[in-house]
Amino acid sequence: MRDGITRIGLAGAGWVTEHHLDAYEVLKDRATVVAVADPDQRAARGRAERYGIPAVFDSVGAMLEEAELDAVDIAAPREFHAPICRAAADRGLAILCQKPLAPTLAEARALVADIGDRVPFMVHENWRFRPHYRRVAGWIRDGRIGEVRSVVLTILTSGLVPDEKGELPALVRQPMMIGLERMLLMEVMIHHVDTLRFLLGPLTLRGARLGKTRTELKGEDRVMLLLSGEGGAGVSVVGDFMAHGYPPQQVDRLQIFGSEGAISLEGDQLRLVGASEETVTLDLPANYEASYREAITHFLDRLADGRPFETAPADNLQTLEIVEEAYRIG
Repeated sequence: MRDGITRIGLAGAGWVTEHHLDAYEVLKDRATVVAVADPDQRAARGRAERYGIPAVFDSVGAMLEEAELDAVDIAAPREFHAPICRAAADRGLAILCQKPLAPTLAEARALVADIGDRVPFMVHENWRFRPHYRRVAGWIRDGRIGEVRSVVLTILTSGLVPDEKGELPALVRQPMMIGLERMLLMEVMIHHVDTLRFLLGPLTLRGARLGKTRTELKGEDRVMLLLSGEGGAGVSVVGDFMAHGYPPQQVDRLQIFGSEGAISLEGDQLRLVGASEETVTLDLPANYEASYREAITHFLDRLADGRPFETAPADNLQTLEIVEEAYRIG
């Protein structure tokens, strides 16, 4: 750390790193990205030029060897997460790693065991940091709806339905989805499983069904999960990227029914009903950006005070256990 500023090396220059770097711009009095590494030098140089990053490398190994860093922010494809984490830990660097930790639960467990407590290590699982989900958590924690009885969460989009140009909007936005053998659940809905764990506490998978219609994809494009909470709450999660009649943009739709009230998230409307009622109109794009900013803020806060990360690897393994079991039985 120099002058109280954490020096970050960014591993990866893909589409998601724009949101990481936008967050660091806001947090520039606490952290600065001093290097970016990606084999795609055009992408890496583009990020460096846009965000004023002084050093560009064609490999993470070279960046770790040559740059003066305090921490590594890993936003490379999932198959590279474990080796980059290990290399960073070997150099004593703090780690912020995008979800999932590894392509499989077994690989993730091995990684967590290898690193142990040698360095600060946080999973960048930002969905739960969206301001509206933090508000929902507060309502539940404060007993505003009583005991949670049942939960329905849907992630429906027409992103894999051809548009007027014959293109698939979801793949235009994220073409890397095409080659993922574990697509919708591991890439997208893992966020929702983690967020539900954050809101409801421990969850147990009771059933799963995964399927694929789009032949362009290696992995699944629809998922149904049935889970239960410790208090007996039933939880249903449905994701479908070929939902005709829905917009191509992914939007969460959530209903939580309690013994004394309910919470609903529909579009940009978050509503609490019961003994006390409240309706909040959300700025969803702003909340999306805030999720990255707040996750990185949490990382920097815990580096400063030494307290545990909310999304520590051990916690994230519980999300991966549910995901892995869904792939096994679905």
